[in-house]
Amino acid sequence: MEQTWRWFGPRDAVTLADARQAGATGIVTALHDIPPGELWPVEAIRERQNIVAADGLTWSVVESVNVSEDIKKRGPQWQRHIDNYRQTLRNLAACGISTVCYNFMPVLDWLRTDLEYPLPDGALALRFDALSLAAFDLFILQRPHAESDWTTDQQRNARVLLDALSPSQQATLTRTVLAGLPGTTEVYTLDYVRQAIASYGDIGRDGLRANLGEFLRAVCPAAEEAGVRLCIHPDDPPRPLLGLPRIASTLADLEFLLAQTPEPSNGITFCSGSLGARLDNPLVDMIRRLAPRIYFVHLRSTKQEPDRDAFHEAPHLAGDVNIVGLMKELVLEQRRRTAAGDPIPIPFRADHGNKILTDLERTAVPGYPAVGRLKGLAELRGVLTAVEALA
Repeated sequence: MEQTWRWFGPRDAVTLADARQAGATGIVTALHDIPPGELWPVEAIRERQNIVAADGLTWSVVESVNVSEDIKKRGPQWQRHIDNYRQTLRNLAACGISTVCYNFMPVLDWLRTDLEYPLPDGALALRFDALSLAAFDLFILQRPHAESDWTTDQQRNARVLLDALSPSQQATLTRTVLAGLPGTTEVYTLDYVRQAIASYGDIGRDGLRANLGEFLRAVCPAAEEAGVRLCIHPDDPPRPLLGLPRIASTLADLEFLLAQTPEPSNGITFCSGSLGARLDNPLVDMIRRLAPRIYFVHLRSTKQEPDRDAFHEAPHLAGDVNIVGLMKELVLEQRRRTAAGDPIPIPFRADHGNKILTDLERTAVPGYPAVGRLKGLAELRGVLTAVEALA
């Protein structure tokens, strides 16, 4: 298995040297400056490859070639964006990059309500609290018909929560929820999000599922021909948000999307943190059943807060996720692939990390501090070494 590290490009305050010192050999990155739907030129891909190689590392996984909103909604630019997506996959393959992560979450990518939630040991974690989201949804965003998604008790408690926040705290909550895609500096406006949410009003869950199927049938043949493995990232968190559907949250969802095309290029990024935020997701059984189509792995743990509808990101070997059990299944799958002659090692990374030690004074993309991820990768490396010796 290949130990990898997410890097957000030359402007990332966490450097390639940091990744190398953390023990990673593969880099997970993307051309974040190119808008979704536009073509990735070979020259730009090679330029990024050369930057990574200069530090003795390899660009192993693209995360992500983002899917445009026009593709998700089958908007007027659908065909042009599909053509660009297919050519981008060919260009990546021509540069020797064969694993491409993407997601199909409408409007917003992963969503949290707190980016610096204090843990008992002084570390800072990402956190999702449904009540805080309700306060934002009902009284800050003021989304039409939002009350239908929240119970009477939730609406009342959300009002109490919001009234207890100072204006600066309310502004922080708004910025946190509206933060754009990871790796960008974009923060969406309230008006933009209202309009974007409304544009999905006639699509719904079934429509979004159908559009995902159309996307896969359009791009997977090109991916197969180029030798590229596409792997969808699950919804984060795996639940409907702000009236928007989520369609990659459960085993049934993932099996549905795999059934949309016959090509083996149609695969999965198994994210234990995203899927683990639902306690009804049997993660070890899921990874066992999906193993042949898992092409990239994110390993992290979440901790549910039983007194309320909330979770925070725990240290990698703490929380509610059975990391050891997942690693055992991954080792068995890697051995199966090796025996079958598959030369590509399964890439995994320590997904996210708590802010600890010097992270507390250092700038980083939310969820991606240097020392917290170094600790997480070291812990996962230890688990991997032990499982390989005993499995």
